[in-house]
Amino acid sequence: KKLDEEKQKIHLMQHMISRSFNRISQINRTINPKPSFLKTSFINSSSLRNYSTSSKNSKSIMKVVPVPVLDDNYAYLLIDESKKTAAAVDPVKPQIVLDAAKEHGVTIESILTTHHHWDHAGGNDEFLKIIGSKIPVYGGDERVQAVSNLVKEGNEFKVGSLEVKVHFTPCHTSGHVLYQVKDPSSSSQQALFTGDTLFVAGCGRFFEGNAQQMYHNLVEVVAKLPEDTKVYVGHEYTVKNLQFAATIEPKNENLLKKLEWSKMQRETKQPTVPSTVAEEKSFNPFVRCTELSVAKGVGLAKEDNSFNPVEVMAELRKRKDNF
Repeated sequence: KKLDEEKQKIHLMQHMISRSFNRISQINRTINPKPSFLKTSFINSSSLRNYSTSSKNSKSIMKVVPVPVLDDNYAYLLIDESKKTAAAVDPVKPQIVLDAAKEHGVTIESILTTHHHWDHAGGNDEFLKIIGSKIPVYGGDERVQAVSNLVKEGNEFKVGSLEVKVHFTPCHTSGHVLYQVKDPSSSSQQALFTGDTLFVAGCGRFFEGNAQQMYHNLVEVVAKLPEDTKVYVGHEYTVKNLQFAATIEPKNENLLKKLEWSKMQRETKQPTVPSTVAEEKSFNPFVRCTELSVAKGVGLAKEDNSFNPVEVMAELRKRKDNF
């Protein structure tokens, strides 16, 4: 009986201490609230509070802010610093993206949607409802939620002064598009928003397309862009993608170094974006499907070292789907 009484006292004390800590936490959040766009499980909030990928070039007016959403998605703010205007890229969680815009002192004037899947386009209606006004919603597919500006290959438009060009890249979905952005104040400053077509060291599944289409998207579109173009992908899949890539090219030094770096980033919940076109050409097996080392890695190089890169692409996707 005495033991039971002591247990009750201990339980009561633990309960009181717990309530006290909760109250202190509530007061702290009231005094120093954390912006909602920093409240995420897969990215450390401290690593993103002042995080952006603006150029070191003092003349540059383009800034890109990754906004982590859901379990591993990235939305982005594409910002024209000179006008304090922005586009929201795949803002599936509107309030989080709007809070990020407020934190950076910019007004969102358009939405760029890469494809119709819910984890990229699913916030468009709510976004427009929250802001209470209509802004352009760009997309390459009529299935994109709230799309108002249907775009196709080669279309161009502006976000503030930033120049945006559309690349039509069907495969993951039949209406997937990439947005290539040029900073008119800096000829070397370019960005590419790739959604689920291209990931760091990987690519999207072929849900509505085939290997020939993905070959075109990655080899004939992405790989031919300026090599210093910064690549902003739709998901934080980098470590697993690189682990798979290492099974194809185990001696690729660029790949192994990137894997080591990426593991360190993720151990502290820091992002692995952006990549660059040059980097992807050095370690992404899907972009490198034209390389003999990759063809050998999937067993499709013949005795004379000839191979079909589209067949290599298909075999890579098959293996990655089962990795």
